[in-house]
Amino acid sequence: MKKSVLLVAILSVFAFSSCKDNAADKVNEENVATAEARDAESGKFPVITFEESQFDFGTIDQGTNVEHVFKFKNTGEAPLLIVNAKSSCGCTVPEYTKEPVAPGDSGELLVKFNGSGQNQVSKTVTLTTNTKAGTETLTIKAFVNPKAGAAPVKTPTS
Repeated sequence: MKKSVLLVAILSVFAFSSCKDNAADKVNEENVATAEARDAESGKFPVITFEESQFDFGTIDQGTNVEHVFKFKNTGEAPLLIVNAKSSCGCTVPEYTKEPVAPGDSGELLVKFNGSGQNQVSKTVTLTTNTKAGTETLTIKAFVNPKAGAAPVKTPTS
């Protein structure tokens, strides 16, 4: 028992005496300044503000290709980055800028729709961004007239 207490005491003395260096002296001032700047920026996010978040193509004929440009502005305090743009189906194709949009600058997102489907059609485009929310949603819609001789689409009320 005495040997165990003596061993713990010796190890404790060794552990406390080996830490003679002052940890504060080892801190690199340049790293501290970089960390402060990073922490100050961490609360700043870009904000994507669209002129419109929904667009109606009106009445179009089936198979007609149409497109619309959604214009937006970065009204936030950090560069805006669109990481991905994904549509709800293959008939809608979004094209977007891959470069960051600086605060105060504007950008565009082109959405192409191939006129598939019949009657009232609504499609969404989901953007993955570095905004606080992380995702933004846009909607396009149209009334698609079926081609002559095309079989009508059955709806639950038909």
